[in-house]
Amino acid sequence: MEAKSINAAEFFAGIGLVRTALEPLGVNIVWANDIKQAKFDAYHANYPDAKDHFKVDDICNVEGSSLPSSVELATSSFPCIDLSLAGNRLGLVGKQSGMFWQFTRVIEEMSTRPRMVLLENVYGFATSHGGKDLTDALHRLSGLGYSLDVLAIDARHFVPQSRPRMFILGILKEELPKNAHVGVPETSDVRPAWVTKIHDSHHEDINMHYLDLPGLPEGPKDLRAIVEHDVPPGVWWDEQRVRAFVGSLSEGQAARFETLRTAESLSYRTAYRRTRQGVSMWELRRDAIAGCLRTTGGGSSKQALVELGHGREPRIRWMTPREYANLMGAADYKLVAGTPNQQLFGFGDAVVVDVVRWIGKNYLIPVLRPDNRPGDE
Repeated sequence: MEAKSINAAEFFAGIGLVRTALEPLGVNIVWANDIKQAKFDAYHANYPDAKDHFKVDDICNVEGSSLPSSVELATSSFPCIDLSLAGNRLGLVGKQSGMFWQFTRVIEEMSTRPRMVLLENVYGFATSHGGKDLTDALHRLSGLGYSLDVLAIDARHFVPQSRPRMFILGILKEELPKNAHVGVPETSDVRPAWVTKIHDSHHEDINMHYLDLPGLPEGPKDLRAIVEHDVPPGVWWDEQRVRAFVGSLSEGQAARFETLRTAESLSYRTAYRRTRQGVSMWELRRDAIAGCLRTTGGGSSKQALVELGHGREPRIRWMTPREYANLMGAADYKLVAGTPNQQLFGFGDAVVVDVVRWIGKNYLIPVLRPDNRPGDE
């Protein structure tokens, strides 16, 4: 007998990478929402049925009673701009990250609350306003009837991109599985010390639990698997622009650049443009993976790809939308909607497919369909 699919609602759906992650596990998106038309266009290009259930609107205009009563899982990658260490740090009182409260309002208004919720945001959520924002959020979710767990996962365990994110998982208290633990978990790669401290601080006044989870994979060490090799010749920067790049490097950066350029093997590095003491300069990453992809809003938000080795002249260019897709674990995602900049923005604002799928396989499915846990691929 075929297992019944899990109906889910995808809040702040963006370009649909939560769906990309969970659909192969038997999760069926029956409702989705985002405020940006360009993100819906990309989502719809990959999932044509989105026209039937995707609501392009401000979440403030969404009423919980309008959502299907069959929803078992609600996912929410609410805006991080007010929580990020690189942002304004307004926290949950900010206009963007404050949309958390709208998400919980909709959940409260639903005729039948989802059995589970999955929220994703930056590590800065844990320290915003000295931890008060996270405490308030946990109290709010607990008040809606959920027992809560917190995870911290860096996408570098799955893809060659450093992208640390925290996840809050809520299970309706009456549906906690028998293998759920109450108390403070031991430190692990998914629950480092700062996460266990959250459990230690709140497990007595907030409904909290934890489940045993496997360790994370080691992850790739370089960018070779994600580089798009057949880009048009004109995409690579001209000699003058390359010289300007090299000329902006600090002494230490220039030494690293030259070591890589004269190496016997070919390698790739990513680089960001930074402002140091009022001067714009380029900086190579120390390791061979990408920095955290961001929404494209300025020079420092975009990453350049640098090809070095064999003593040859270096080649430098902006990373492509396909490379962004690869870095987000979405190698098969169709890039047929929107401008290249809109595509970069969409991926920079999304979740990493492999991370959410790992959570789905090891947490969501075992709770929601304990008799239908997918095997390792």
